[in-house]
Amino acid sequence: MTLYMPLFKACSTLRSLTLLHAHLLVSGLHKDPLASTKLIESYSQTGDVQSSRLVFDTFPNPDSFMWGVLIKCHVWDGLFQEAIYVYQSMLERLCKLNKFIFPSVLRACSAINDLRMGRRVHTRIVKSGFEFDHVVETSLVSMYGETGCLCCARKIFNEMSERDVVSWSSIISTYVQNGFASEGLGMFRKMVGEGVEVDSVTMLTVAEACGDLGLYRVGKSSHGYIMRRNIGSDNGALGSSLVAMYGKFGDSYSAERMFRSSVCQSVTAWTAMISCYNQNGYYSEALGTFVEMLECKVEPNSVTYMNVVCSCARLGWLREGKSIHGFVIRNNVDLDRDYLRSSLIDLYANCGHLRYSRQIFDTTEEKHLVSWNILISGYAREEMEEEAVSLFVQMLIQGILPDSFALASALSACGIIGVSEMGCQIHCLIIKTYLPNEFVENALIDMYSKCGFMNSAFGIFHDTREKGVVTWNSMICGFSQNGYSKEALSLFDEMYAKNLDMDEVTFLSVIQACSNLGFIDKGKWIHHKVITFGVKKDMYIDTALTNMYARCGDLKMARKVFDNMTARSIVSWSSMIGGYAMHGYIDESISIFNRMVELGIKPNDVTFMNILSACSHAGYVEKGKFYFNSMVKDSGITPNSEHYACLVDLLSRCGDLNGAYEVINSMPFPADASIWGALVNGCRIHHRLDFLNSIKTDLVNMDAEDSGYYKLLSNVYAEGGKWNEFMMVKSKMKSLALKNVHGYSMIEIE
Repeated sequence: MTLYMPLFKACSTLRSLTLLHAHLLVSGLHKDPLASTKLIESYSQTGDVQSSRLVFDTFPNPDSFMWGVLIKCHVWDGLFQEAIYVYQSMLERLCKLNKFIFPSVLRACSAINDLRMGRRVHTRIVKSGFEFDHVVETSLVSMYGETGCLCCARKIFNEMSERDVVSWSSIISTYVQNGFASEGLGMFRKMVGEGVEVDSVTMLTVAEACGDLGLYRVGKSSHGYIMRRNIGSDNGALGSSLVAMYGKFGDSYSAERMFRSSVCQSVTAWTAMISCYNQNGYYSEALGTFVEMLECKVEPNSVTYMNVVCSCARLGWLREGKSIHGFVIRNNVDLDRDYLRSSLIDLYANCGHLRYSRQIFDTTEEKHLVSWNILISGYAREEMEEEAVSLFVQMLIQGILPDSFALASALSACGIIGVSEMGCQIHCLIIKTYLPNEFVENALIDMYSKCGFMNSAFGIFHDTREKGVVTWNSMICGFSQNGYSKEALSLFDEMYAKNLDMDEVTFLSVIQACSNLGFIDKGKWIHHKVITFGVKKDMYIDTALTNMYARCGDLKMARKVFDNMTARSIVSWSSMIGGYAMHGYIDESISIFNRMVELGIKPNDVTFMNILSACSHAGYVEKGKFYFNSMVKDSGITPNSEHYACLVDLLSRCGDLNGAYEVINSMPFPADASIWGALVNGCRIHHRLDFLNSIKTDLVNMDAEDSGYYKLLSNVYAEGGKWNEFMMVKSKMKSLALKNVHGYSMIEIE
């Protein structure tokens, strides 16, 4: 049989191995245990596990060594569950096992994260008397570490009589892979202290730990240690790990130097460099490195493609992303490996092509939670909230437990469309299945605030133990947007008193609260804090300050903030136009509007609303008509009820009641209380009770829930002595259960 051993090594193809197998069958040597064992191993190395199993099954009485080789072959080929089945079958047939079986079985348990099976194997090891074998002990440390049982891994390691570099590397890796990088580095220091010779595998894990913890000086020191001792100079994996480490530090320069000086630029090294650029926002450089990699004839793997697709997604380069997608398909790359399919879903979602994202998602047999998250957040981001909520429900129906990212996206969608019932159900799910999570709690506060349930929002805020700046911002913004501006300012004062961190969003929310209340002095104080806190110049804050000063009547300061803005949005212009219009500076309002148009800035519906309001209050009939027609013809904006109300008010105030009535009849939707009220007010100004009587049926038959409209109508009838009509309007109010809403004024004291 020894004559055939060199032939097994020479059989590099399946065809040559099959010919050798046939020769062994003819010569009868297939009955030799060593020959059959070698055949099993050789078939596995060519990727034909089925033939390995066939050789094994046809052998009359396989010994434990042959069983062990078959198990090892399954593990080599990634058939971990099958390897465990073989192990269980072996236990039914053999009583006596050899120690070489257990490392392979333990590796299979680690791969499928089956801690329960791993414990059973450990029990068998103890029964077989191999618990003190060094190789078996090291395998047990790895198994417990990879399945997350750190206490068991450390216990076995502590009880080992002999600890070599492999054992130490295994326990260090166990800590790092389970998120305890600091403890892993502590074990590395002990290892060096005990004089154990460090190898490249150990340093690879140390580099990973330094990157995870952001320990730049320790990482640099470790790199120097590697260079001085010439550890792994020919190890491409260690070089790639150092590149990845510098990438996590944000030191792209050192990462690139390390990459360029590496002797072995493997696919792992190229991928690490591309990933480094991505992590630090250099997406164009990442794509350039990928092109260079292809020019060097290095074949990318699924992780490489995932990173490159990520670069395209962040840049919004749809054409390049599609090109890489096609490249992946042509090269038969497995889309389900290393979240590549999820990256493609993210690419199309980021580029606004959710239809393509959904097609890729729907063709996936086993959908990862990451894919669900990307698509749900994509729908929410593209204002397709109903689709986002529907997809979230589908995920729950399929038995997939959402993580904090999916929950936050679904809650955000519920808040935007006001689906409070669904939001409450998600809240119940969170209570049942999750420990407190600041990210999810912030999303709950935001959802309840958008749905108008401020007591629920504040209850969650109050119960949140660790409140970050986002938590405070969510609550302040919720109060401000729901009319609880005083409470928003009170919460801001509490933040200030506690000397908590504040950001642009904090100041933006409280400035808006001051606008709502007309608190000019408080607004000025907050403006001062924006400057003294060193908040970077922000267009949104400047726009909010412009709006606040304008609404509070300090037009000089509003204009000063507006003129000092380095960049202005359409909202900035609209705030200034509306501010002048609100306080009767009509010509200035129109001047600002014309200047905006001259600069090529396209007005929106709010801008036209402000300019029409200004024309209405000034009685600029022709200009008002011009701007209304310009809105439709030049800007392509469809007028809403507020625009029509302004136009009707403009015509009614100048006495053109017939023209105003014609506008109402030409509207594509029924007139509301504000539009009819504008016409009634025109009749009151010009004492046209005759016109009022001619449209009495339209006025009285309208079912509005605006008590102000009926109050105005009844007062006009009362002023004209039309008491029957007056009583008819009062009776209508009573039937609709409407009450007079008293007006009020606010002043700021101290």
